Amino acid sequence: MTGARKRRSDPLAPLEKALGRRFKDPALLALALTHASAGKHRLDDNQRLEFLGDRVLGLALADILHRRFPEEEEGALARRFAQLSRREALLRVAETIGLAGHLRMAGGGPAPARRDGEGALADACEAVIAALYLDGGLKAAQRFVAKHWEEMIAADERPPRDPKTALQEWAQARRQPLPKYTVVAQEGPDHQPLFTVTAALKQGAATAAGKSKREAEQAAAAALLKQLDAEP
Repeated sequence: MTGARKRRSDPLAPLEKALGRRFKDPALLALALTHASAGKHRLDDNQRLEFLGDRVLGLALADILHRRFPEEEEGALARRFAQLSRREALLRVAETIGLAGHLRMAGGGPAPARRDGEGALADACEAVIAALYLDGGLKAAQRFVAKHWEEMIAADERPPRDPKTALQEWAQARRQPLPKYTVVAQEGPDHQPLFTVTAALKQGAATAAGKSKREAEQAAAAALLKQLDAEP
């Protein structure tokens, strides 16, 4: 059997097609898809690639935004960057390329169905970006990011404002102290915590929950903005 036929029967071939690259080193892609729970040794999973992929994605997005919005100041670009590098953006791309069906996790089952599935899937997406970078250089990774983040970049004509920033600006415009955020509860196991946070100004307070402190703070800020009848 020829090498070409072997590659056509490779279970990762559909993912390679979605990524737009046939890997010279398929082991890189396989490693990017191996969650820590499925790795036999400390270096036998995708955590190192996830670390690298986060930085490669950051560089690719920063370069795209710098070129795409030449009239915007650093603060506006930073808000766009924060929105595009969030877990939600990574999950959206992971869904587009069908990543969940290829992720290897102990215990089996599609990644999103697992309690820790969303985090694992977002990390794997970053690890895949690192694999593209190592196998094909920065241009290969940049092509992937440019293609799969384009719709999200184009969706915001103006720089987005996250709820915490909007609430802070609301308070500053009225010469008031900055909002105070307090963690009022933390539940669940270490690998799947749930934080409850209260955001407070002198006009009132709102409480919300999230899978991280940041997510809970953003949700609480959004809830308080709604009380104040102020859009983020």
